[in-house]
Amino acid sequence: MPVWLIVIIVIVVLILLWVISTYNKLVKARNRVKDQWAQIDVQLKRRFDLIPNLVETIKGYTKHESETLENVIKARNTYLSANTPNEQMKADGELTQAISKLFALTESYPDLKANTNFIDLQDGLKTTEDKIAAARQFYNDTVLKYNNLVQVFPAVLIAGMLGFKTESFIEAAEEERKNVKVSF
Repeated sequence: MPVWLIVIIVIVVLILLWVISTYNKLVKARNRVKDQWAQIDVQLKRRFDLIPNLVETIKGYTKHESETLENVIKARNTYLSANTPNEQMKADGELTQAISKLFALTESYPDLKANTNFIDLQDGLKTTEDKIAAARQFYNDTVLKYNNLVQVFPAVLIAGMLGFKTESFIEAAEEERKNVKVSF
């Protein structure tokens, strides 16, 4: 067998090994992104399970504040009907805002704030919100690593040919970026 043929075979085998290795790295990174989104989804599910109980507890104290309660339920249902991670991210932002307004509303009801069931639900929701924030941060870190892998040369050649696309980061909604007005 001529030397040039051996060299060509070796080069082809090396390129093939590189393509396989790069493909495997891309698949693993994409799966990590999906896993991290699933971790957020688990925490959001916990939040959604707490919300109806919280709303029912508040209803007894705030009979005339139905609009705020309806907005929380509407935002929760919007998330549940979302089909894509981007739609879920948008709906989650709306729900976070609605929950913030709900807790602001409870400040007007001292009896509610003293109710042990409400306090337990509020603490559970606060803990869940903290876990969601941590999961979002970890998700964004995972998306960054994946997007870098998809976009850097020479992996971008393989990623483009095999249909790997960048993922979206979870970003704060425009309303959440505004300065908070505090007045005494």
